[in-house]
Amino acid sequence: MEIATVMAPDAGDQRPGVDDSCSDSMIPLLSARRLTGTPSAMAAATLSFDADSDGLWVGSEVLRTYADDGARRAMTDLRTFIGRCPTVTSSGLGVGGTYHFAIAPGPRLGDDSIHVSCSSTSGSDALTCDSILVRIGTTLVVVQEQGNNSGGDKYLTQLAEAALRKYQTSGS
Repeated sequence: MEIATVMAPDAGDQRPGVDDSCSDSMIPLLSARRLTGTPSAMAAATLSFDADSDGLWVGSEVLRTYADDGARRAMTDLRTFIGRCPTVTSSGLGVGGTYHFAIAPGPRLGDDSIHVSCSSTSGSDALTCDSILVRIGTTLVVVQEQGNNSGGDKYLTQLAEAALRKYQTSGS
């Protein structure tokens, strides 16, 4: 088990244009690992668990607070990008793979919420990831999980609800 608090920065205001291709560079945006906009504050925690050589699970919670309408724009952009690029073929790092993204039914939380479902395959290897994003005013609470065993997202809604309650009671 490993706990980390470091994460990649968001994509900032350089939003992909409508004519940009559905390429490798879009994968972090489509999976909600990075979002458009520039938060004024951000905090993250990540927990990883290697059950054995064949089992991997990584979960994270990220709070992003924006000074303006960035949280709403990030949610809108994510929906737009997934609608435009539901499938991306990757050839990065010499390993080819196919990524599939979808907005899945999810819990109704906060002012707005979405469940992003993704999967990737490379040869016989498969990886799934799910994210629940909840907007509360100018803040996004994002809970993500990633793993190689099916059904790894069965606690995702409960984790998102707990993260939202904690944020609403403590502001962090």
